[in-house]
Amino acid sequence: MKQFKAESKRLLDLMINSIYTHREIFLRELISNASDAIDKLYYRTLSDGDTGLNRDDFCINILPDKENRTLTISDNGCGMTKEELENNLGTIAKSGSLNFKKENEQKEDIEIIGQFGVGFYSAFMVSEKVTVLSKAFGSEEASKWESTGTAGYTIEPCEKESHGTTIILKLKPDTEDNHYDEFLETYTLQNLVKKYSDYIRYPIKMDVEKSRLKGGTKDEYETYTENETLNSMVPIWRKNKNEIKEEEYNEFYKNKFMDYTDPAKVIHSSTEGTATYNALLFIPARAPMNFYTKDYEKGLQLYSNGVLIMDKCADLLPDYFSFIRGLVDSQDLSLNISREMLQHDRQLKIIAGRLEKKIKSELESMLSNEREKYEEFFKNFGLQLKYGVYQDFGAHKDVLQDLLLFYSSGEKKLVTLKEYVSRMKEGQKFIYYACGENVDRVDKLPQTEAVKEKGYEILYLTDGVDEFSIRMLMKYDDKEFKSVSADDLGLETEEEKQAAAKQVEENKDMLNFMKDALKGKVKQVILSQKLKTHPVCLSTDGAISIEMEKVLNSMPTDEKVTAQRVLEINANHPIFKKLCSLYENDQDQLKAYASLLYTQALLIEGVTIDDPVEFSNQICGLMTKE
Repeated sequence: MKQFKAESKRLLDLMINSIYTHREIFLRELISNASDAIDKLYYRTLSDGDTGLNRDDFCINILPDKENRTLTISDNGCGMTKEELENNLGTIAKSGSLNFKKENEQKEDIEIIGQFGVGFYSAFMVSEKVTVLSKAFGSEEASKWESTGTAGYTIEPCEKESHGTTIILKLKPDTEDNHYDEFLETYTLQNLVKKYSDYIRYPIKMDVEKSRLKGGTKDEYETYTENETLNSMVPIWRKNKNEIKEEEYNEFYKNKFMDYTDPAKVIHSSTEGTATYNALLFIPARAPMNFYTKDYEKGLQLYSNGVLIMDKCADLLPDYFSFIRGLVDSQDLSLNISREMLQHDRQLKIIAGRLEKKIKSELESMLSNEREKYEEFFKNFGLQLKYGVYQDFGAHKDVLQDLLLFYSSGEKKLVTLKEYVSRMKEGQKFIYYACGENVDRVDKLPQTEAVKEKGYEILYLTDGVDEFSIRMLMKYDDKEFKSVSADDLGLETEEEKQAAAKQVEENKDMLNFMKDALKGKVKQVILSQKLKTHPVCLSTDGAISIEMEKVLNSMPTDEKVTAQRVLEINANHPIFKKLCSLYENDQDQLKAYASLLYTQALLIEGVTIDDPVEFSNQICGLMTKE
């Protein structure tokens, strides 16, 4: 029995029990090693031309044996001599693949997956004994390496007909928590190969039991065994885009990402240079049911040379593009020792940055050239773009602002900010917006009247995040955003402002009386310059608007916010004369009117009133008064 050359048994125990978080990874690692061994021999075929082999001769075989509880993975690659078995398997973290890659890194058509030389030891997560039979290409001798784990290993001569390596795993007995016999099931092995090793470029084969109708019968079946190739080998993303039909992209997307509808957009790109990678991204035609919930997990599948490293690499996508599904395959990634996740390095950031630019560019192209399709996309995922504008204190607003759509009062359809600004009338200072639950309700707001009368377009904001996003943008094309509920809409002349100020001064006592009558419900009662036909409306003083108050208070927290409400009265409406008369002759009645007008303004804004019964009684009292 020989001892491992690593510092201690503890190191091997660490690799077996700590480095890898999923037991099923062992199959990926052993298949990747087999692929590396074939790559080395295939490269020798290309460079020396004396092997007598061609690419079609190579394959990897998997053989489950339920009776003996063994799983065998074999290849016909370069194989190993006794010395190589000693060096590669007797020394933990020594990688023959990495050495080979370094020696040939200037040469083309070589893709070696292994880097660290620890993947082989993942076999001990599921095995009580591992046996390796190997014969180097061109050698007459074969050797057997065998180990039960940290106790050490043995190497002795053996018989093996052909070159290559065969690994036999004697699986551990099942326990209450761990069912190792699942790795002997054909279905499980097929799924694991499909999940992790589907794009290994050599066929992975296994005998699969199937059934068929017996000849001449209608309902009697017979079973037979077929040697089936489990992997696709050639990734669709490495093919030339000109060779791939739309139907192929659609089928790949639906099968890979479990969607029953074709994607709205396919983004297929290959990039070389500072970061070399292939990306195949999809914009879904509809939002997943859980997209706007905490359960949704963003991320792209991450491959290294066709081997799945991560199923959801969140770092490749910003939150505002989290609706993107797809994958990235790169040979430049710095993997950690277990090859399960990425080191957070410069390469990852470069790829993520380029993907962000590519996605934005494709969305802009869809917006310009396929407007109907983009609007459908925006109905599904526009909310996420708006959240992106608001997140991180507006750090991403420049990336996203040209992708936003809002309903226009003038166009009666969704428009971009760029389109709005291009139509602004001469003398118009602001980009006007109004907030509400839906387009119809916003369109009827009293505050919109003055802006409409000027012929100015208004953006209708109907999503909860809209006003937060607009406030974060602050300006677009150097044009400031202005709520129709704001104090100064920039619509009055100096003469009109002076006349309004004089009217306020003349009626300030009555306005203060009404404010006091409302007992702290409003900060002020003022005469409005924005109302035309309506008697009253609400506005706010301060950073929080009424719509923002609604959104913030709808969140599941104990803290509630209150906007500083302002009751605005139309001085040109007949109700104003009535109020003035009551102030002179019946101030008790004026208090009732103040309450009614305030409640009316709340209802117009869509705010729930505190006491509907009192409101009803007040109306009835006025109706019956003689």
